[in-house]
Amino acid sequence: MAKRQNDINSISDALKDFVETNKLQKGLDKVNVEDAWKRLMGNGVNNYTTAVKLDRDTLYVQLSSSVLREELSYGTSKIIAMLNEDMGKEIIKKLVLR
Repeated sequence: MAKRQNDINSISDALKDFVETNKLQKGLDKVNVEDAWKRLMGNGVNNYTTAVKLDRDTLYVQLSSSVLREELSYGTSKIIAMLNEDMGKEIIKKLVLR
């Protein structure tokens, strides 16, 4: 059982400590990237998105429209920059559209 700390922590500090202690940040990043994709890309792109997966520093996005895939491929660097800015840190270095 862990020792109790006598000093008062805010809930956000306690959650950050819990995430660090249990090494949960990578899993949270995977979930947060999926949410950021849905929020930033809008309904038009989300209707054709079938899967979003983060593996290390590469984001894999599966699309059901080849036309949309081709169009998004022209702006991959901008999409990566938008997602990293939304996440608050550089998580994605490469975007693969399938």
